[in-house]
Amino acid sequence: MGETIGPRLYCCCNCRNQVSLHDDIIAKTFQGRYGRGFLFSHAMNIVVGPKEDRHLMTGLHTVADVYCGDCHEVLGWKYERAYEASQKYKEGKFILEKSKIVMENF
Repeated sequence: MGETIGPRLYCCCNCRNQVSLHDDIIAKTFQGRYGRGFLFSHAMNIVVGPKEDRHLMTGLHTVADVYCGDCHEVLGWKYERAYEASQKYKEGKFILEKSKIVMENF
């Protein structure tokens, strides 16, 4: 009998708290603060910080930093509002920095 493996997950690099499912990745081509970032449709076990306007590569957005719910490591941000019509698809989505998350069950 084979070993059962759970869902493929991404975890906080600092404490291994589970923060997102691999199946929730929308795109892997985003730029984060510290390098590559992944766009996720959902995140879990996180804390969302205060909203602020930031000028990002694709224009002005209202974003909120997201932190690990256990160790409070900054993992990326949540898009709260996009001002450009072509960027509206990002609203409510999460950027998690590749350097801040690790894979589990891959």
